[in-house]
Amino acid sequence: MKKLVYLLVLIVLITSCKKNDYVTFSGKVTNKTSDSLIVYNQQKAYRKIIQLDKEGVFKDTLKVENGFFGLSDGKKATNVYFKNGDEIILNIDANDFVKSSIFSGKGAAESNFLSKSIVAQQELIGDRVALFNLPKEEFDAKIKTYVDKFKSDLKNKVLDTSFVKLQEQSIQSLQDYVNKMHGEQSYIKTKLAKGMPSPKFSAYENYDGNETSLDDLKGKYVYIDVWATWCKPCKNEIPFLKKIEKKYHDKNIEFVSISIDKQEDYFEWREMIEEKELGGTQLFAKEDKNFVQGYKINGIPRFILIDPTGNIVDSDAPRPSDTKLEELLSSLEI
Repeated sequence: MKKLVYLLVLIVLITSCKKNDYVTFSGKVTNKTSDSLIVYNQQKAYRKIIQLDKEGVFKDTLKVENGFFGLSDGKKATNVYFKNGDEIILNIDANDFVKSSIFSGKGAAESNFLSKSIVAQQELIGDRVALFNLPKEEFDAKIKTYVDKFKSDLKNKVLDTSFVKLQEQSIQSLQDYVNKMHGEQSYIKTKLAKGMPSPKFSAYENYDGNETSLDDLKGKYVYIDVWATWCKPCKNEIPFLKKIEKKYHDKNIEFVSISIDKQEDYFEWREMIEEKELGGTQLFAKEDKNFVQGYKINGIPRFILIDPTGNIVDSDAPRPSDTKLEELLSSLEI
């Protein structure tokens, strides 16, 4: 009999000490615009739909790999942090998922920190143009204030160690990003301003098999299209570019298209020129990045207009499909 009692006690102890391998997630969505919430993590290939009742109340259990998850009603979204064993309660307004979310219960501290940091980050970089145009001293002071507060809040909270480590990496990544973008913006405002000497390309192979450099085109305006055969938005501009080329074919302007395709796509580049009957001066960059880096090109297509002396007219000129391009060319009396 005693053995049986000891066995029952042991079973109770083991059961009571066992950590739940799931998250209990409950709460209420006010002003709901959907009948469900979606919890997802694309990297973990995780997706679960949680049903809301008529009042927006919900409760479910989620078996997850500890980490960050998206939370959405199909229109608005925010982020949460789940660990198996958590018992999290969420109250949220569907009109503003980020600012209204309030988490409570076991394991809620991480999600509350995450929610507040998202709001602070939106306030910091919501107006990127204004932020990245600040004078360097003012910009540095603003970023330092933000980072110091973030680190202080992170230190003064009782948070999961894995979460803290990831947040430390996150704030460093954000700091690196904004510093890089501010540096690029400063470079664009000075080195790529109107009237400044253009960065150059040299000895790029043209479609005829010869070589062309930017200096070869002095004496003419040069409208440059930086593109690639794999770029759909680039190809969408082709009909408009051909139309502009036709209109200005007898004017003092050269239309130059620079392909930044990989070397392995060289023959595809040649085939597309034939297939699309591309005009102007077609150049292959041969994976040379000097011109692209000189203009801080992070996305294509990118269009550039240079004057006959080799100076910049517009380092980010209007696309051929934009009516502002013709307005710009007309203003130059080419």
